[in-house]
Amino acid sequence: MCNVGCVTPARCRTVLAMRRIAPFVLLVAVVVVLVTRGGRERSHTGLGRAEVLRVVDGDTIRVRLDGRTERVRYIGVDTPESVKPGTPVQCFAKRASAANAALVAGRSVRLVADVERRDRYGRLLAYVYREPDGAFVNARLVRDGFARTLTIAPNVAHARELAGLAREARRARRGLWAACRIQ
Repeated sequence: MCNVGCVTPARCRTVLAMRRIAPFVLLVAVVVVLVTRGGRERSHTGLGRAEVLRVVDGDTIRVRLDGRTERVRYIGVDTPESVKPGTPVQCFAKRASAANAALVAGRSVRLVADVERRDRYGRLLAYVYREPDGAFVNARLVRDGFARTLTIAPNVAHARELAGLAREARRARRGLWAACRIQ
């Protein structure tokens, strides 16, 4: 008989088998928890604090981040084009660029990534928060009518919030919603 306090040999074999697989089951559970948590954390990774060196246009800036210069494209928003090669300056583009400059030019910002860190042009993709007040720049541009939403999966962490702000801006005819012909 075995020494696990079993009444029958069949019960003894079951208890011994469970004792052998228990560490494996525990290991699998730990891995599942770590992978699940890691996926969520990766979707909102802080890229760090950066100094804004230059406002390129309404939704793009150049920053100094960890000792290097990076071009940053705001996630979830799209402003009219003012500097795109081969594209004429679009309605409200200069005002959107000026609004972005008023929010971040020469300031410190906190950059937060979503799922993808870079776009196909190599630009860093980020949600931008102005320091020290924490103003969410992407949302401010949409709320004040300087930007429309641009949702590109899998970077969708703030898509619902930005869509709501865009609806409000359009209803109130703020910014580009009053000045430009937009469908």
